[in-house]
Amino acid sequence: MILRPVRDDEEDAETVRMISSAALGASRTLPGDAPAGGSAGAGAFAGDDAARQRGRTRHLAATDPGGCWIAQDEEAGPLGAVLSSRREGTWAMGLLAVLPGAQGKGVGKALMARSMAYGTACLRGVVWGPPHPVAARTYRRAGFTLHPAMALDGVVDPSGLAPLDGAVHPGTPRSRDMMDSVDRRTRGGAHGPDHEELLRHHRLLVVDDLAGSGYCYVRDGVVELLAATSRRLATRLLTAALLTMPQGRAVRVSGLTAEQEWAVDVGIAAGLSVANAGYVCLRGMRPPSPYLPSPSFL
Repeated sequence: MILRPVRDDEEDAETVRMISSAALGASRTLPGDAPAGGSAGAGAFAGDDAARQRGRTRHLAATDPGGCWIAQDEEAGPLGAVLSSRREGTWAMGLLAVLPGAQGKGVGKALMARSMAYGTACLRGVVWGPPHPVAARTYRRAGFTLHPAMALDGVVDPSGLAPLDGAVHPGTPRSRDMMDSVDRRTRGGAHGPDHEELLRHHRLLVVDDLAGSGYCYVRDGVVELLAATSRRLATRLLTAALLTMPQGRAVRVSGLTAEQEWAVDVGIAAGLSVANAGYVCLRGMRPPSPYLPSPSFL
């Protein structure tokens, strides 16, 4: 087995997508993926979603070649993949996937070790951990604190949501500096170039007034990433995001730790169900709040 960097091309992007899909199909829910059949639907990889997954891979291969690797066998071909990034002292691993036939043979361990070596100089680390005992054990042994996470699922009942207490506006690329500032305050480091990739596939909602600032990415029934300088503004953003969902469409909001009770309250008011959904695994940092991580960019 050899490890090689993920190339910024369509062939490697499709290879990573296929590895992820196969691993998910074997009931090995991956960091950043919804459970099979969930509305976040990373397992389906159809249409725009497949393009988004390939775009994420190419984006990270271009910005973080040292954090993105494919494990392959000379005869069997690709076995697994990992995608990770460094942003202002924060290392994040958004994907670790191994083909079913290669699991339990040290492939995942080798990929994770190479990815973590890329983040050695970072003060903070974050991983989206699936609800799988092997993954939880692996991340804990690697020094991460496991914060049990929840997800909100269902169809929004707008009648239960309180009226917005202020303005929410569509965001643009000009919102980048504001979003980086909010990132630094909530998670210790800006997402930087990741915002460019998120903007390609998501609608952006922002608040920026005398009370503070915040932003939220929304796509196809999914709240992808939310950060704000106060719970009040975060509540406003999440409420606005849920109200923009198509009527009758199943939605998903994931990555809620105990520090995000404000989000749980909004979800319950909207008639969404609350369920356990893996872990937000952190090293060198407390759970960001008010903050809902992106499954892809954390």
